[in-house]
Amino acid sequence: MSIEMMRAVLGWCSIINIGLFLWWFFAITILHDWVYRIHSKWFKLSVDKFNEIHYAGMAFFKIAIFFFNIVPYFALRIVG
Repeated sequence: MSIEMMRAVLGWCSIINIGLFLWWFFAITILHDWVYRIHSKWFKLSVDKFNEIHYAGMAFFKIAIFFFNIVPYFALRIVG
């Protein structure tokens, strides 16, 4: 696989993952009560615990996007 192909793959992965992250953020922000009701049917969660889980998950996902998509993309931009 060429550097150009890897760069394109990482670029599209970044765009898709950022889109998923934004969708998650807006779903939790705008539809918080609805999402909480769905999850509380499956798991016994307080609102505070629900918010904590999603906040930690979003933080992990954002860091993973940065380190596994964006940093390698820019590294390939610098190299090639």
